[in-house]
Amino acid sequence: MLPRAARLTRSDEFASVIKLGRRAGTRHVAVHLLESDGSAAARAGFVVSSKVGNSVVRHRVTRRLRAQLGPILADLPPGTQVVVRAFPIAAQATSAVLARDLRTGFARLRPRISSQ
Repeated sequence: MLPRAARLTRSDEFASVIKLGRRAGTRHVAVHLLESDGSAAARAGFVVSSKVGNSVVRHRVTRRLRAQLGPILADLPPGTQVVVRAFPIAAQATSAVLARDLRTGFARLRPRISSQ
């Protein structure tokens, strides 16, 4: 579980990250990242729509993604906001596959993060 201070909770926060942030997509997830000049810790949120599956499946996917995102989030600069959006195919993916896709998405975004 991510601590409360590390979670995006309001819809306007999600909307601003998705609209203004950079995006890197993989087969199972899309990673949206917005860097801010904030002193607060990096924060994250998840979007797992009903297209992924029923409630049980959606929560399973979210738990798997959350477990993999914790260590990545700790390495991001303060003020960074992340939204991870799961695609319907994520319902059939294992935790290892989701972890690989998350790392791939962040690897595609990291050169852009450090160059700013």
